[in-house]
Amino acid sequence: MKEKQISIALLASGKGSNAQQIINYFQQKEHTVAGHPVVVSLIVCNKPDAGVLEIAKKEGIPSLLIEREEFFRGNHYLDELRKRDISFLVLAGFLWKIPSGLIHAFPDRIINIHPALLPAYGGKGMYGPAVHQAVIAAGEKESGISIHFVDDQYDHGKIFFQARCSISKEDTAESLAEKIHALEHDHYPQQIARWIETKLSLNP
Repeated sequence: MKEKQISIALLASGKGSNAQQIINYFQQKEHTVAGHPVVVSLIVCNKPDAGVLEIAKKEGIPSLLIEREEFFRGNHYLDELRKRDISFLVLAGFLWKIPSGLIHAFPDRIINIHPALLPAYGGKGMYGPAVHQAVIAAGEKESGISIHFVDDQYDHGKIFFQARCSISKEDTAESLAEKIHALEHDHYPQQIARWIETKLSLNP
């Protein structure tokens, strides 16, 4: 008997480098999670010129371009997500806050990655270069990534996984960003798989 496919949606606002790594990881034919094939079934984006939409086109993955009013004050595109039988939402550089209606519809099934060691250097406005500039300016000796569940506050949900890198005196915000990107690409896909496996074991 064929195991049920687990469908995930990636939410992204930018170039989509993390999205590409996640797609590549789950496209491996031999890869399953708890015996279930996991498929990136939808790319959700809020910017019509974002590079991640080109990735979706190249990979043959349906995309959904969302509009602010419907996302925050409508039904949060729940009809579209349910139509595609989406079980998990993965934020990969998505810059809008997730509305509470969507959080309640996917309890503990929305995950995000942040380019610093939370709870430090998180919150509104702390994304992209601003995070690395703040870390360097503070004279920190290390930084890293935090993978966390999404709640109704920026970068606030329970931390699922962290990985660290050292910061040298020669590092700049740009060189630190490269180290962080490497950590993201190395760890995010595998930790998504671990998270899904954990959820499936609790709710088979």
